[in-house]
Amino acid sequence: MIKKIYFASDFHLGIDAFMPSMEREKLIVQWLSEIEDNAEEIYLLGDIFDYWFDYKEVVPKGYTLLLGKLKYLRIKGIPIYFFTGNHDMWMFDYFENELEIPTYRSPLVKTLKGKKFYMAHGDGLGDVRFRDKLMKKSFANPILQWLFARIHPNTGLSLMRYFSRLSRSSHGEYENNFNHDNEFLLHYSEEQLKHFEDIDFFVFGHRHIPIKLTLSNSNAEFINLGDWISHFSYGVFDGTSFNLEYYHNSPKYS
Repeated sequence: MIKKIYFASDFHLGIDAFMPSMEREKLIVQWLSEIEDNAEEIYLLGDIFDYWFDYKEVVPKGYTLLLGKLKYLRIKGIPIYFFTGNHDMWMFDYFENELEIPTYRSPLVKTLKGKKFYMAHGDGLGDVRFRDKLMKKSFANPILQWLFARIHPNTGLSLMRYFSRLSRSSHGEYENNFNHDNEFLLHYSEEQLKHFEDIDFFVFGHRHIPIKLTLSNSNAEFINLGDWISHFSYGVFDGTSFNLEYYHNSPKYS
């Protein structure tokens, strides 16, 4: 059996969408169970949670099905890599200490099965709006993080839910429509080829649209993984080709 590498992003657990968050979490765990026997590695590229804050002594309520499954997969020896997104960027060391899953906060360039990958969630990269850059910079400020940690978790998590709704509403149709000329991550990837000429695959989350295309003047492929809010999509790399697939047991496709 050929081992494969799996990529997914934008579960946004904590909000209801096409289906309730708890039902979506069960579906994601079911998918992980189906792929575990031939998964060589798993990459989770951000916004797995719709809001999260790593308190020193408190774990946010919920997500026990997913967290337990990820721990089980690590015990089985399957490497898992977690990237923070704009909704769960306040993930500090919980995954690393409790689940043995390394956490990345910036783009990662890595060779997988002989092919070079450029991976990131995608927020804050390229020509994005000043408002988005300012919010990301503010949330990454260690002083603000320290001050937020002093807030009682009941109040803090309520604020996180508010910030999460604010982020979604500020994007509007921006999240849901593909326009080649305005795809900032697409143009960002083309710019990165000036510095990393040997990249084979650029893989991102964030945009919530399943996209797979070849970059102009290059053989490199640009992939956006879509989401598990409405598309239930994920990426699979078998050592030769990278494919976008859709979970067949989701209510949208079954």
